[in-house]
Amino acid sequence: MRHPEYQYLDLLEQVLERGDERLDRTGVGTRSIFGTLVRFDLSDGSVPILTTKRVYWKTAVKEMLWFLTGGTNIQPLVRDNVRIWTDWPLATYRRETDADISQADFERRIAEDDSFAARWGELGPVYGKQWRRWMGADGREYDQIAGLVDTLKTNPASRRMLFHGWNVAELGSMALPPCHMVYQYHVTSDGRLNCLLFQRSVDLLLGAAFNFVGAAALQLMLAQQAGLAPGELVWVGGDVHLYLNHLDQAREQLTRAPRPFPTMRLVRRPASIDDYRIEDFEVSDYAPHASIKAEVAV
Repeated sequence: MRHPEYQYLDLLEQVLERGDERLDRTGVGTRSIFGTLVRFDLSDGSVPILTTKRVYWKTAVKEMLWFLTGGTNIQPLVRDNVRIWTDWPLATYRRETDADISQADFERRIAEDDSFAARWGELGPVYGKQWRRWMGADGREYDQIAGLVDTLKTNPASRRMLFHGWNVAELGSMALPPCHMVYQYHVTSDGRLNCLLFQRSVDLLLGAAFNFVGAAALQLMLAQQAGLAPGELVWVGGDVHLYLNHLDQAREQLTRAPRPFPTMRLVRRPASIDDYRIEDFEVSDYAPHASIKAEVAV
C-alpha cells in the first residue's frame, strides 16, 4: 500500500510543476493550485505527522488547545514557547510605533508585561473567539464546540455537526482571517468519528503540516468525549500554494522517502473538551527526517 504521506508530496510536486504564479497580499508571491483533497485513516492509531521533515507536533497541539480556550491574545502561547502567531502582532507593533525591536525582545515583553500584552498581543476575533464565542445577530454568544460535542453524544446521525470561523462581520478586525475555516463531522453506524476540514488557503510548506496535526488532535479529543473511535480525516484545500521563497525547500523535501507515521493516543479522559492539556497527548515511534527551515510570509 502506498504511504499516505505521498498525497502531500504529490501536492508539493503539482504546485512546483504546474502551479499558477502570481503576486499575493504578502508581496512575496506564490505558486498555487486550486481544489485538492487528501485522506488519512486514524483508526489504527496513526496520525499524519509528516516524516519527510520534522514537525514540532507539540506546538501544533498546543495551538489547538489554545483555540479551544476561546483566547485571542498570544501571551499564553508565548509563555508556553509557541511562537507561530508572533509575526502578525509584531508587524503591527513595528508599523504603528516605528520601533526597531527584535522578535525575541517583543516576545519577552509579551510574556512578562501584562499591559503590553493586552495592547500588542491581541489578534482580534480569530479562531477561538468564533469557535467558542460567536456573536449572533440576536446579541447572544454561541459556543460552537460545546454544541458539537452535545450533538455527537445525543444525535450522532446528524448532518449538521460542524463549526466554522468565517464570521463576515468580524473579518476586518482579525489579524488573519481563518484559513482552516470549516470542520464537519460524521459518525458511522459502527461508531467511528470522521472529520472533513475545508481550508480556504494553505501555506503548503509550513502550514499544512500543522493543520494536519491540529485537526487530528481535535478529532481524537472529540471522539473520546463522545465515546467514539477515530475514523478518517479528510482535508480539502482551496488555494494550495507555495511561497516563492519556499520552492527550494519543497524540492529538498521531495527527495526524501516517507517513514512510517507515528501513533498518537490520549493518556487520560478529561471531564470535558475544555480540560485537555499537552501532557494528555502521547506520540510514539516518530522518526522523521531533519527539519526544513523557511520564513513565514506575513
